[in-house]
Order: sequence, then structure tokens, then C-alpha cells
Amino acid sequence: MTPTARYIPAMSKQSAVLITGATQGIGRATAVAFGRAGYRVGVVARTAPKIDALVAELRAEGIEAAGAAADVADPEAVRSAVAVVVDQLGEIGVLVNNAGVLIARPFEELTLDDWDTTMATNLRSLYLVTREVLPGMRQRRDGTIVNVASLAGRNGFAGGTAYTASKHAVLGFARSLMLEVRKEGVRVVTVCPGSVDTGMLQDQPMLSTNRERILRPEDVADAILHAVQLPGRAMVSELDIRPTNP
Repeated sequence: MTPTARYIPAMSKQSAVLITGATQGIGRATAVAFGRAGYRVGVVARTAPKIDALVAELRAEGIEAAGAAADVADPEAVRSAVAVVVDQLGEIGVLVNNAGVLIARPFEELTLDDWDTTMATNLRSLYLVTREVLPGMRQRRDGTIVNVASLAGRNGFAGGTAYTASKHAVLGFARSLMLEVRKEGVRVVTVCPGSVDTGMLQDQPMLSTNRERILRPEDVADAILHAVQLPGRAMVSELDIRPTNP
């Protein structure tokens, strides 16, 4: 009889995870999911009071947590925030690039500021945060980078010229980075959710969704956690998550 293999996650559950865009929606749900799974949790978002409240909430559950307020499109702010988290929690074993913004407007109404804001938050931040965290992972030959993209990274939708362009770029970034670092023990995972019941979908007149039938943030967070906890020899490079019956 073949002995049953013992399940060993790729990263120790005592590893530190860093999550951007962490105070609401998918980011918040991911912070809670990882914390309850035994990870030390670092959180980054723009608003200091929201960061403080989330860190306090996590600590109240017995989760080791730290956070820093930062505009993740600002190189110096990113460098400072990552340093704060590493100082308090240790080296980052898992990075979840989740920060994002959705501005859904007809192209004729889309301003240059709308375009620049979308690219700064959805794409520039991904480069900046990864740039700070990846060298340590490569040196240790161990780590996982999760990029939260969207099914809009595979398909267009009316009013989504900026958002869709940014999410297509996330997929291209992640596919290339995965090929570059996989042989160094670093995994790159891209998660593409469909419609999720978050604040991002509010006040979007061009988008029509049934909140009772779309995904919840916890659905995406659970998928991210499971992907990270695969044995180190296995990697889900891209993962689509759809509502079962939208």
C-alpha cells in the first residue's frame, strides 16, 4: 500500500503576508482569512484611521498584525510602508497586490485624470510594491506574489476602457514575471474575479449587477489562501473565479 503523502504548505503559516488595498472589500477579507489561518498580517491602504482600525480588529482576534498608510503609487511611500511591516512582522513571504480602482465611464467622458488614476493604482502600484518585496523572496528562494486582476483582464465591457486596459496589463506583467522567477522558488499567481459585491461596484451607473448572485469578497479571499497554501512544487499561475449563476 502506498503511504499517504503528508500535506505541507508552500509557506509556513508563520510567514508574514502583505496586502495592499487592505481596508475594504477583497483586501480586508484576505487579511482576515490569512490571519485566521495563522499568518502574520501586514496591511497597507491610503487612510491611516482605517488601517489602525483594521490592525486593532485583527489583533483583537489574536492575530499578529501591523499596518501602514500609504499611496501605493508613490515610490517613497511604498518603501516606507514595506519597511514598517518588515520591521514589525519580519520578512514578507506572501504579497497580495490587491489595490485597485474602477472608473466606468463612456470613453468620451473619461478624463486624463481618470486614466492616470486608474493606471497609477491598478498597475504602477503593482510594480512598486513588487519591486520592494521581490528581492528578499529571490534571496530566500521562497515566496508567493498574488496579483488580483479581474475577468476584465480577459474581456472588455462598455465603459471599461481604462479599467480593462489596466487589468490586461496586470496579466501581462504577471505572466512575464512568473517565467522570470519561478526557477528561483518564487511563485506568481494572478486571480481574476468576476463581479464581487464590494464598494467598487457602487455608484457605477454603467454596470448592472444583482448583488444577491455575484461573488462575495470572502469567496475571493478563500481562493487566494488556497492557492498560496498549495505545496511548494505546485503553482496555480492564473485563476478565474466566477459567480455560479450570475
